[in-house]
Amino acid sequence: MKRYLIIGNGVAGTTAAQSIRELDRDGAVTIVTEESVPFYSRIKLPDYVAGSQDVDDIIIRKDKWYKDQDVELNLDVVIDDIDPELKVAVDRNGKSYPYDTLLLATGSYSFIPPIEGSGTGNVFALKTVADADRIIQASEGIKNATVIGGGLLGLEAGNALLKRGITVSVVEFFDRLLPRQLDTEGAALLQKMMEDMGFVFHLGAKTEKILGAEKVQGVQLDSGSVIDSDLVLFSTGVRSRLELAEKLGVETDKSIVVNASMETSGKGIYAAGDAAQVEDLNFCIWPEAQEQGRVAGINMAGGKESFKRIVPSNRLKVAGINLASAGDIDQDNKLEHEVEKTETVYKKIVKKDGAVVGCIMLGNTNGFSDIVKTMKA
Repeated sequence: MKRYLIIGNGVAGTTAAQSIRELDRDGAVTIVTEESVPFYSRIKLPDYVAGSQDVDDIIIRKDKWYKDQDVELNLDVVIDDIDPELKVAVDRNGKSYPYDTLLLATGSYSFIPPIEGSGTGNVFALKTVADADRIIQASEGIKNATVIGGGLLGLEAGNALLKRGITVSVVEFFDRLLPRQLDTEGAALLQKMMEDMGFVFHLGAKTEKILGAEKVQGVQLDSGSVIDSDLVLFSTGVRSRLELAEKLGVETDKSIVVNASMETSGKGIYAAGDAAQVEDLNFCIWPEAQEQGRVAGINMAGGKESFKRIVPSNRLKVAGINLASAGDIDQDNKLEHEVEKTETVYKKIVKKDGAVVGCIMLGNTNGFSDIVKTMKA
């Protein structure tokens, strides 16, 4: 009986477990995770912070799924060491997890830049349920919060705090919101819609330092202006978790280096999701992690599958506003493009040599999936 060990219970790790089980009904599939709950939607963490959903609502795989799939899930487990020769992982309590094939689906961690005062109390990032719990507790009774980073998660997290009755300011280094998903015109419309909701934006601004001794009292910008703040939430990107990969001695770059089969440089060791990079690329997005997990699971179970680059796309709600973006958004308007705009809708289709290579849909995302299907990675 083959023993499969998956470290990480995000979308990559859980999808890999499912793929393994579809090909191997008898092997022992074990997932270990530092999380305290089963596989859940990180996208819905802001809903949890806002109080509109509880933890059970955001869990995607309930206990019954693991039982039906005959997958052993170990929560609250921190793997401290792995011996690639003996093929055994050991957690911080000394428990051993032997394996024949290993998947590193360790994900990523929130990057908090080394800004003066970033270690002050009430400074957070939102990546896990545990993070959300700390933010909820700290937000009780406060008046002002500052989100540093105008990306997708930052705006969603800001909206969650807004729903808790807190005044929310957003500091963004770029001169527009969502620079990866929106061009200047689309970003301006989103900004106007969110300002009408109560957001305060500081664009083209850099955080100089966080003020306060034990807890946050304000955020000082490079212009010298100070934003009154009782809580700071960083949304400044993620970094791959490489600790275990480095202990195993497998090749790493910004992420764990894998081939199209999701194999690392170590025999019998695979990686997928936010922790992995194929052809020097890692978008750290859900569809990519899901597909990598599927491919890794198939190959771990003896199948043969290759990861094919997908068109980077996002489809979600930003503060309740529908947004979908994919491919080349042509932010400088150098390519052929078609634009439709109203007070609440912005649509842009980008073409190159007659073929659709990118699109933006804000306010109305009808037809987005059909457009993405016509695009090539």
